[in-house]
Amino acid sequence: MIIVPLKEGENIEKALKKFKRKYEKTGVVKELRRRQEFRKPSVVKREQKLHAVYVQAMHRSEE
Repeated sequence: MIIVPLKEGENIEKALKKFKRKYEKTGVVKELRRRQEFRKPSVVKREQKLHAVYVQAMHRSEE
């Protein structure tokens, strides 16, 4: 459970921002989306490798 303590006279928008940040850090939404459909481990590894190759190419092009 996420608890956001409010200070005396604190704006509700600031409290909502704090709550949203804490909620995003927990990764609940990301985990729900990941679990919506099953992906084989081999497919996941292949995607990770392709992403790593892409990131390396981007870093090389910057230099």
